[in-house]
Amino acid sequence: MIAALAAVAGQTARLQLRTGGGALVGLIFFLTVVTIIPFGVGPDLNLLSRIGPAILWIGALLATLLGLDRLFQDDRSDGSLDLLHLSGHPLELIVLAKAAGHWLATGLPLVVAAPFLGLLLAIEPVALGAVTLTLLAGTPALTLVGTVGAALTTALGRGGLLIAVLVLPFAIPVLIFGVSAASSVIVGPAPFLPPFLILVALSLVSAVVAAVAGAAALRSGLD
Repeated sequence: MIAALAAVAGQTARLQLRTGGGALVGLIFFLTVVTIIPFGVGPDLNLLSRIGPAILWIGALLATLLGLDRLFQDDRSDGSLDLLHLSGHPLELIVLAKAAGHWLATGLPLVVAAPFLGLLLAIEPVALGAVTLTLLAGTPALTLVGTVGAALTTALGRGGLLIAVLVLPFAIPVLIFGVSAASSVIVGPAPFLPPFLILVALSLVSAVVAAVAGAAALRSGLD
């Protein structure tokens, strides 16, 4: 079973990388957000360093949404989703495997690129490490929440902006605690560990919720 789920995750990651909305498009979008916002707030390096974590997190959140509309829709169109459902493996685990593949193709490159893009915002090295760590812990939650939205839109036969409407309200807690943990290193005096642990907990809870809710949505669409 583990080998089959790993194959599903690997196939999802490869498809995301080969088609639009994969790592390259996500990185370009991430770079665009990071470079455009400083033009709006001005050249104040102190201000940029303070709001830098929020800029990186907002960019990561929006970039994570790319490609979610095809996460299950393509499988439903070509019949692969029916085969996965009839394979005998729990649909909940298949949903998690698809989410893992999407995160490897879109979320992980954002985590790797964050320290380099953070230099454009005059973020200090210690704070860059904190931002990268929070993104590593929090972007899985964003992907998992997006997976539920992708499953719901697949069941409804719709996609596009509907996913953003469904996902963004539930992604706000992840954004709040991610920015709080990263900003505590820059401005203080709030400690880093409590919001970071809450962020980790949100990712773990999101895995359970995404598996159950995503599988239920897909089953309703297949019936």
